[in-house]
Amino acid sequence: MTRTSQTTDANQTSDTPDTPENLIKMLAGKHKRARLGHPWIFSNEIEMTQTVKVLPAGSAVRFIDASGTSLGTGFFNPHSLIAGRLMSRDGEPIDRTLINTRLGRALALRERLFAAPYYRLIHAEADGLPGLIVDRYNAYLVIEANTAGMDRMLDEVIGAIQSLLAPKGILLKGDGAARRQEGLEPNSRWIGEQPPGPLRIVEGGVTFFADPNSGQKTGWFFDQAANRALVARYAKGGSVLDLYCYLGGFGLQAAAAGATSVTAIDRSEPALDLAAQSAALNGMAPRCTFRRAKAFDYMERLAGDSQTFGIVVADPPAFVKSRKDIKAGARGYRKMVCLAAPLVAQGGLLFVASCSHHVDTTLFAEQVRRGLSDARRDARILHSGGAGPDHPVHPHLAESAYLKYQLLQLD
Repeated sequence: MTRTSQTTDANQTSDTPDTPENLIKMLAGKHKRARLGHPWIFSNEIEMTQTVKVLPAGSAVRFIDASGTSLGTGFFNPHSLIAGRLMSRDGEPIDRTLINTRLGRALALRERLFAAPYYRLIHAEADGLPGLIVDRYNAYLVIEANTAGMDRMLDEVIGAIQSLLAPKGILLKGDGAARRQEGLEPNSRWIGEQPPGPLRIVEGGVTFFADPNSGQKTGWFFDQAANRALVARYAKGGSVLDLYCYLGGFGLQAAAAGATSVTAIDRSEPALDLAAQSAALNGMAPRCTFRRAKAFDYMERLAGDSQTFGIVVADPPAFVKSRKDIKAGARGYRKMVCLAAPLVAQGGLLFVASCSHHVDTTLFAEQVRRGLSDARRDARILHSGGAGPDHPVHPHLAESAYLKYQLLQLD
């Protein structure tokens, strides 16, 4: 096994003795959410003494309320707004044993849910490992450690994964905005064997190509797997427009289900190239067209040509990446629906989604309604929901329910 450079720091976090150095005391009355089970503790809820302020980012600590009663163990980062990440309300040590237990529990759940090893294995707080993302591509895994605590424990995480799954290779992908917010440096590298080319994913009977090195996030969006299958159920005999198609997940599954034609649009030439390779591999190339374009511009062009489709899919990247963007981003979803709706044939379907966790279900639904009204289209919601079950939602953490979608039929 190729070890990371985190060994010394990780070992420092392997236990949590009750010494003054690693007791984090909350201010009076600020412990109630944590007591109920919320996994985040904010910096303005903590008694920030000089001793606490100089603790290394990602230190394993015990949180206590103002009276000294334990709230549990977890990680602490004095440089982050989310200063505390609770892991165990029972006060378990933050060590390899805990990592093994939670990884094993997460794997057992996924093996109940999926017949093939293509899924999100660890979904951060919802799987009891705050800030840790692990996506499984059969013999290869991609890991994002987006909190200082998980970054310090990468050796333990990697060791547990290697013991449990014996993967050929693991990509540590550390270039996201979440790491910067935690004060972490970019850090991406392979451990073990690096694949010779794009990885293959099998979903819905279709083989896709994905490049985790340069692709978005970990390379593939497993969160929409169930929703891609849902849309494919309605695709037989009709035409499909797949906007923001990325690697062609919605469009190619619709083609496999019998769609007569698929038009896939994205701004990324490398993503479109991989999607076209997937279409060729699966014998769908004659029915699939891939275009590099901005989605809004392309929709306006199609409307000008009076083109319509049996199914239109609009699954964009996040329009709202921070609270200050909510107003403008909400208008973006409204405009997207307004532009997409005229492209849906009478009686056809419109699938729209948002992966912006700052846009809740209510706000998203309101923008969909307004967009339909702007386009003067009547509709009915057939299905609505979120991510698949390999992206579980933490009951106390609304941010973990980031994905929402609606599938509508339009008159």
